[in-house]
Amino acid sequence: MRSHLTHFAVATRFTLIEHGRNRFAMILVILFVPVWTSLAYLAMPDTPARMRLRATGEALAPHGNELTAISGALNAVTLITGFMMFAATFSGSGFDRRLAMAGYPRPHLVLAKVTALALVSAAVAAYATGVICLAWPPRQPLLLAASLFCAGLTYGALGVGFGSLLRREVEGMFAIVMTSIIDLALQNPITSSGADNPLMRYLPSYGAMQASTAAGFSTSPVPGHLALQLTWFGLAALVALLGFRNSTRNCLPTASAPPLGPRSGEADIPAPRQTAGPSVTASDTKAH
Repeated sequence: MRSHLTHFAVATRFTLIEHGRNRFAMILVILFVPVWTSLAYLAMPDTPARMRLRATGEALAPHGNELTAISGALNAVTLITGFMMFAATFSGSGFDRRLAMAGYPRPHLVLAKVTALALVSAAVAAYATGVICLAWPPRQPLLLAASLFCAGLTYGALGVGFGSLLRREVEGMFAIVMTSIIDLALQNPITSSGADNPLMRYLPSYGAMQASTAAGFSTSPVPGHLALQLTWFGLAALVALLGFRNSTRNCLPTASAPPLGPRSGEADIPAPRQTAGPSVTASDTKAH
């Protein structure tokens, strides 16, 4: 049991150190979250936007700038967590491969990544919730933080999957950015006339968007939509697990490897080939 805890603690420490070295991500957390959320709140008009919240069935009329601020906070959280997990996975893939080659248990590496993802998502979600509360008071701030946390988990798992499967850094960054923008822009009734389309429920952050909207403008709890968002996290985590397994599978010893020789691993050195030439007997015959 102690060895398992040691392996898990060491892997988690290395994963968190890798995140700490990503200074650009730290700058994004500190600046991008408040700037993007504040711009969405200040630049958009405060005209009430009539909508029906599918999570509760209520007819709401929230201010447009407040609704856009929630969408902006979700966009910031998903982008940052996805970027951080992708960058850590992409840059640390060689290190993970060497650890697997050295016999380090892969389940501990996976659990370390999940732990780091949970810590990063919780920190970014709490920070974004605090920024929103400074601008205007949501009805259920804890539910808002929980929905942002679940969305961060989902996109962080997607970032791990992209980092394990894609070969170039620009491909992963483009995939994360476009997935988040398309996902959230289509669900915002301020920017999309098809936000009430039933197809929206199949988007990755649908549960988080419904839960965060209810947190901002309703007093009804929506545990079902948080569970839906965690289901999306489970699917994304499965993709990430398969990608991680694929990137380290060639590091495992195979049964078809040739056994070592009988002399403690010494390689058999073939005898040098002798060139054709006159034999000693023929030379003596000619001499006689």
